[in-house]
Amino acid sequence: MSEIHTRDAFLGGKLHLLQPKKGYRAGVDPVLLAATVAATAGDRVLDLGCGVGAAALCLGARVPGLVLTGVERQPLYADLAQRNGGSTFEVVTADIVDLPLHIRERQFDHVLANPPYYKRSDSRAAHDADRETALGEETPLADWIKIAAKRLAPKGYAHFIHRVERLPEILTEMGKRLGSIEVLPLSPRTGRMPELVIVRGRKNGRGAFRLHTPLILHEGSRHEKDADTYVPRVKAVLRDGAALTF
Repeated sequence: MSEIHTRDAFLGGKLHLLQPKKGYRAGVDPVLLAATVAATAGDRVLDLGCGVGAAALCLGARVPGLVLTGVERQPLYADLAQRNGGSTFEVVTADIVDLPLHIRERQFDHVLANPPYYKRSDSRAAHDADRETALGEETPLADWIKIAAKRLAPKGYAHFIHRVERLPEILTEMGKRLGSIEVLPLSPRTGRMPELVIVRGRKNGRGAFRLHTPLILHEGSRHEKDADTYVPRVKAVLRDGAALTF
C-alpha cells in the first residue's frame, strides 16, 4: 500500500476504496446518499464532484448493471476514483461548471451530489488544501442544482445530501427546475435536531412536496462510548449495502 493512500472497506467489505491518508476522506454521508437512490439495471448515473467515487460505487455495488459516470476536478481524487471503479466507472477530470462536451451531450437517469457543505463567508477554511476544496464552497450551491437538473433525462432524479441550514436554498433552487421534491432529515440521535438532509427532486415531476420523518442514525440520546451505535436500519445500509427508502 502506498505511504500516502489507504484502502478502506465500505459496505461491510463489499467495496474497498483507495483514499488519501491526509485530506478529505469519504465517510458515511455519500454511503447514505447512494442508499436512497432507487436505480435499476441499465440506468445512467452521474456523480457530480465524485471524490474517490464513494457514492457512485456504493450504488453500483448494490445495483449491478448501472452505467456510472463521475466528474471530479481534483486530479488526485479523480485518479483514485478511476482506480477504485476500474472499467465499470467512467471518471472525468473537470470542474462541474465547465463540463466537457461529451458529458453535456448526454442525459442521465440519476444525478448524485454531495457538494461542499460550508460557505467560507461564515466559517473557517481547512488547513489542508485538498480537504478545503472538498468542504469549502466555491461554486455556489445554486449552480450545483442547475447543472444537475440540466443533465437529467425527462423523469430523472437529482439526489443531494447537505447541511440542514442550506435546505431553504436547496428548495428554492430545486423548485425552479424540478418537481416531486422530497426531503429526508438525518438526526444524530433521538431528541436531537437534524444536522443533514437528503433531498430528491424529479425532472418534470408533478408530485406534492413531501417532508419525511427524520431518520435517527444512532441509538441512545447521547454519545456514551466509542462503539458502533448505529440503529439497525442504518447499520444495514453501512454494513450490508441495504437500500434506504424514503
